[in-house]
This record gives sequence, structure tokens and C-alpha cells, in this order.
Amino acid sequence: MKKVSLFFIVLFLGMITKGFSQTTSPTDFFAGKWEIALTGTPMGDIKFVTNLVRKEGKLTGDLARAGEPNAQKRLITKIEETDKTLKIYFESSQGGEISIDLEKVDDNNFKGKLMDFDATAKRIKD
Repeated sequence: MKKVSLFFIVLFLGMITKGFSQTTSPTDFFAGKWEIALTGTPMGDIKFVTNLVRKEGKLTGDLARAGEPNAQKRLITKIEETDKTLKIYFESSQGGEISIDLEKVDDNNFKGKLMDFDATAKRIKD
């Protein structure tokens, strides 16, 4: 009887320890690689690739033209975020700061606008 009681005590303590040892760290939804597609611009349809990284609590990164590895990257000047939206500011080739305004569709997609042009963003899975 002592062996059975000891077994249940050890089992119970093991379950408690396992339950407390599981920490649920919040995942950073916005951080990661994204492909941003702009449609209907005067320069045609454009795709950017970005890797958003959180540094000191703020998202940062740059925009690179997809399929053009030697093209100059555009530095993201700032990012504003809420639970469901992302506003990415960068310097345009015409010499002014503009933003891509995106709203969360699901865990891997955004949709939105850059000025009057449609924008979508899709998470790139490694």
C-alpha cells in the first residue's frame, strides 16, 4: 500500500511541476518575413520582401524588391501597430515618406492600401 501511495504522490508532483514549467510566451505576430504586393501602381504591380524584426520593443526592417537582389533597399522609417493593423512608413523613390496601411485578415495575411493602390501582405514561411 505504501508503494501505491508513493507512486501517486510522485505522479501528482510530476504533473504539478510540468504544469507550472510550461510558460506561454506571446508570439510576436508581426515579426518575420513578409511579401508585400502592390497592384495597379504607375510602375505596374510591385512586390517587396521584408523581414520585420523587433528591436527594443519597436519593429524595424527594410523593403527589398522581390526578385531583384541587387536593387537598392528602402529603409523603413517607422512602423505603427495595433493588435490588427500595421502601418509601414518608408521613403518613396519620388522623395517623400509614404505608408502602406495593412489590416490583419488571418494569421498569415494582410490587406490594405498604399495611397489609392491595393496592397496585400503574405507571411513567407521558411
